[in-house]
Amino acid sequence: MHDRISSLGEKKLISRIISRARSVFGSSEVMGLGDDAALIDAGEEFLVLTSDLLLETRHFPDPERPRDMGWKTVTVNMSDLAAMGSRPEGFILSVALPDLELEFFDSLMDGVIEACCHYQAPLIGGDTNEADEIILSGTAIGRAEKDMVLMKSGARPGDLVAVTGPLGVGAAGTELILSGRDRGGFENAVERSLRPVARIEEGLILAESGLVSSATDITDGLVSELGELMDASGTGMRIYEERLPLGREVPEIASILGRDPLELALYYGEDFELVFTAPPTGMEELSDMMELHVIGEVTGGGGIEMVDKDGVTYKLHVRGYEHLSPG
Repeated sequence: MHDRISSLGEKKLISRIISRARSVFGSSEVMGLGDDAALIDAGEEFLVLTSDLLLETRHFPDPERPRDMGWKTVTVNMSDLAAMGSRPEGFILSVALPDLELEFFDSLMDGVIEACCHYQAPLIGGDTNEADEIILSGTAIGRAEKDMVLMKSGARPGDLVAVTGPLGVGAAGTELILSGRDRGGFENAVERSLRPVARIEEGLILAESGLVSSATDITDGLVSELGELMDASGTGMRIYEERLPLGREVPEIASILGRDPLELALYYGEDFELVFTAPPTGMEELSDMMELHVIGEVTGGGGIEMVDKDGVTYKLHVRGYEHLSPG
């Protein structure tokens, strides 16, 4: 019986691809593989490139809002640039489409162009094709100074762990939309789900400060992304439940839907905040420059621990949203 890619899941499949690429090109030539974006030596700077593909049936909880679909397609790519501390320079869009009404298509493209204007990244090319559902593939291009680029590796024991904003809001909004329940009173959560915003400015502040030891974005869930930093840095992580900045509407939406608000904050993803590490003195300086929430610290041992509100410490299973996995 032959193994299938679902036996690996997305992250292990990516590792499999990376190992093959490095066997051909060598580690020194393939920079950024396994990070949020690839790095190409462009003299005094790095050219930063990333790509994300979105499917109508998997990534858009409300496909009746085409403008938001276009916006999100750009944003998921820009979030990877933010995680690297990169300034956007351009965006490439490839689309595969069924026979849509032109009004729907124009609205979708209006969302793409609106987002490109927001991130100051002009739409510079792409491709079109046919498909049975809407498939949107974006490539974001940015630049970063070589001594300021943010990477997943570099966290050290004793560093503090922080996030740039509230957790669980996008997840709660997505689940509310999918439930078909009344969205009244929860407009912020719905907006965070359908029209997330990449933390470009925050990423630039972190990069230019020179104080950050590692960073990534939280699109696949906090615990999953902490696992990425931990594995890349060869460390462990400890976070504290009482320090997690749950969005104010998350507990109420979770109660309505019969969900655990902590589960939404830790594992679901869709937050588009940044999680990063820095030494205590550096974190204090950063807190004067931007909003941040310290949620824990880097440890020497492997694994992620959480200290609950009663002071009990337990291990967290490293998981999050992952494509190409069983079930």
